[in-house]
Amino acid sequence: MTKSPTTEDLYTAFGSGIWFRDLAAILLWLGIAVLTIYVPYLNESPLRIIFALPVVLFIPGYALIAALFPGKKEIDTLERVALSFGLSIAVVPLIGLALNYTPWGIRLDPIVLSLVLFTVLMVLVAHFRRALLAPEERFTLPVRDWYEEAKTELFSEDQSPLDRALSYILIIAILAAVITTVYVIVVPKEGEHFTEFYILGEGGVAADYPDRFTVGTPQSVIIGVGNHEYKPVDYIIETWAMNQTWIAEENRSEIYAMGLLDRIPVTVIHNETTEIPYNFTVTDNETNRIQFLLFMDTVPDNAVSGAERVNASYRDLHLWVDVRPAYDQR
Repeated sequence: MTKSPTTEDLYTAFGSGIWFRDLAAILLWLGIAVLTIYVPYLNESPLRIIFALPVVLFIPGYALIAALFPGKKEIDTLERVALSFGLSIAVVPLIGLALNYTPWGIRLDPIVLSLVLFTVLMVLVAHFRRALLAPEERFTLPVRDWYEEAKTELFSEDQSPLDRALSYILIIAILAAVITTVYVIVVPKEGEHFTEFYILGEGGVAADYPDRFTVGTPQSVIIGVGNHEYKPVDYIIETWAMNQTWIAEENRSEIYAMGLLDRIPVTVIHNETTEIPYNFTVTDNETNRIQFLLFMDTVPDNAVSGAERVNASYRDLHLWVDVRPAYDQR
């Protein structure tokens, strides 16, 4: 049976001045990563990718492993590093899955906050458990030992000039590989150009859309635009109330009426997503379709209408709706 922590245990862990460099480095890296995500100019620089990637791929798993295995004899350093990558790849999607079922949804702010809270909590648990161990049993990163071993292997005193030259070449090759990898991550090859266009229910998830309501009552959705065009883009969003019917005999649909609800300009920079809370009201109970059209840079003339206008849009979405008259109490 595990003993509950006493006041003395808590003082030993947090009040005695004991701190561990690897856990402190995690918190420092986490803080810098948050700054590069939210501080203007930094969030548009390559530093954002450099500091944010480990927060997704390595740090949550390392903090969890540190909390689970505070001692140095339980698993060795190589296993600890390998498990850190594996657990990060498992934990981060699980956090995203959990967020999908919350009112906040899978957005930048909830994801960052969740990862930060999870990592900080695991670091505190790891610090507490490690501090209670005897100093010789605690896990520490053997950085000094690695340095001394590498120095002995690469630059021993009895090396020949040729061996020393080869050691320098090896170090340069390793640095070049690291720099190349960072460059490929920070400056990725330009891929397909596209724009995400989506609508969410009022709760911020792909459900609970307003599809049955009374005429004249305000309805809400969230319109999302994600720019992957490798340049800032000025978009125009149009929303239309339509009366559209399917003609089975002719295997086609026909738009009998359409009225403009709103025209919304929005500018989105590359690799960013903007979500717009949108309220609309339908005044014609003959409306059975809400059409969302996305135009890039330019909008067709008002004379272009119906299916021709829908086809002229860059992206289009729609909601089928059942609009009841005000006196209809069904």
